[in-house]
Amino acid sequence: MDEIQLIEIKEDILSDNKNLADDLRQRLKQEKTFVLNLMSSPGAGKTSVILKTIAALKDRFHIGVLEADIDSIVDSEKVASAGVQAVQLRTGGFCHLDAPMVMKGLEAFDLKSLDVVIIENVGNLVCPAEFDTGAIKNAMILSVPEGDDKPLKYPLMFSICDVLLVNKIDYLGLSDFDMDILKKRVISLNPNITIIEVSCKTGDGIDEWAAWLGREVERFIGK
Repeated sequence: MDEIQLIEIKEDILSDNKNLADDLRQRLKQEKTFVLNLMSSPGAGKTSVILKTIAALKDRFHIGVLEADIDSIVDSEKVASAGVQAVQLRTGGFCHLDAPMVMKGLEAFDLKSLDVVIIENVGNLVCPAEFDTGAIKNAMILSVPEGDDKPLKYPLMFSICDVLLVNKIDYLGLSDFDMDILKKRVISLNPNITIIEVSCKTGDGIDEWAAWLGREVERFIGK
């Protein structure tokens, strides 16, 4: 019997994607456009955080939003109603964005006129963590109702992010969510991560988050 040849397709795909992502970052550096990749599970509050971010930073930066969904434009409509240019990527079944998809989406923007593009990735804690989008920074949202055990279940997502927003802290008194335990679990995976507690309902922590993002944008674009 002939020996069976094993071809690692996923490894090749990830390698090709990483090269394209690095190329995109070089382009963004030239254009001086900061791209943030925002990830979370469905319902954690990505769109709400984006809307709060736009309100906090729209007077300082020109902002665009790249929305990704399997089959919907509802989030783009919400963002557009806030007076910000939004581009919708319909992934058609894919549970993540990768660098080629983001490149395609960015073609719809005039990047020279934008300081910041926020990517709202597909709601998923698995696939989006595996694919480099070419973004300058990665952020994720974990909502209190999801529980403090998610770093144990999805370690890669917490490992690749520069900042973690713990959203819906207004629910803390209604759950057994332990913030101290969560932070210990996250920091054990990623000692350099920034953790910010926020509530889109009450506004708590939004100023701290906007300040963090503003500093990163200014550092990148030299503003």
